[in-house]
Amino acid sequence: MANDEKKDKKKSFRPFAALRKWGREMRSELKKVVWPSAKQITNNTLVALVVMVVAAVVIFAFDSLASAAVDLLIRIGG
Repeated sequence: MANDEKKDKKKSFRPFAALRKWGREMRSELKKVVWPSAKQITNNTLVALVVMVVAAVVIFAFDSLASAAVDLLIRIGG
């Protein structure tokens, strides 16, 4: 029984072996990745920028309308 416990302790404390295994597995998974082309990256970046600009315009318009509505309520009530 004591011999099995020693084997378990030796097996359980191997931080560098675990790190090497993680590195091998990560490298293996990264080889499977299909990286986008420069054209795809450019296209995706432009789409993201357009979506952000449209969202900013919509938020600005809503904020302006809400501000005008609050100002109107203050003028009416005050």
